[in-house]
Amino acid sequence: MSLVPDSPLARRVAPSPNHGERRGQRPDMLILHYTGMASGAAALARLRDPLSEVSAHYLVFEDGGIVQMVPEARRAWHAGQGAWKGVRDLNSCSIGIEIVHPGHAGGLPPYPDAQVAAVIALSRDILERWPIPPERVLAHSDVAPERKEDPGETFPWERLAAAGVGHIVPPAGLRDGRFFAQGDAGQPVEALQAMFALYGYDLSVTGTFDARTHAVVTAFQRHFRQARVDGVADASTITTLRDLIAALPA
Repeated sequence: MSLVPDSPLARRVAPSPNHGERRGQRPDMLILHYTGMASGAAALARLRDPLSEVSAHYLVFEDGGIVQMVPEARRAWHAGQGAWKGVRDLNSCSIGIEIVHPGHAGGLPPYPDAQVAAVIALSRDILERWPIPPERVLAHSDVAPERKEDPGETFPWERLAAAGVGHIVPPAGLRDGRFFAQGDAGQPVEALQAMFALYGYDLSVTGTFDARTHAVVTAFQRHFRQARVDGVADASTITTLRDLIAALPA
């Protein structure tokens, strides 16, 4: 496949065969991932391997180098099984950026400044071409909370938001107060689940704090309240969620 880069920031192209038609959809979501592999070279090889059946539109290396693998107009295979705001075919309506990083298995080190700057610049460039609202710039873990952890709780979402990429609010500070955890049940848990579902998470409102709810709370904390990631809906987590919903565009 001949690939002309969509972004002038892509230093090179390395076409992947793993893509398809967008099934009548247009990108209105940007999903960020980490590779979770030992090296960028290994990640690039896997994203281009037809047997892997995975890909992304872009790969961002530690030094800020950007490689494009799939045209933005095509459906890359990066999101897998998941959902957001009731949409389950995420690949058809999203652009995926893979970020070279060893992930949780590699100790979750800080993301290099040059790499973060490149992710910001690339994201801003993509947002100029596609109608992607800030609240639909998401982590892979947001859309697949029981399967994925990336890009993890060391990813600096606040730096992206300061540059106009994504939707966050200042997280509420850790403090004592009522909390909800796995096994709890009742109307307050039902209200909590309803708030997560309202924001976009794929969570049924059952009134029982089950394993799925625990996974959603954990994913939320990884993105929006990184000070403690434990899957417990404490006062800080709930306040941050309320503030985030209140900050959504009308």
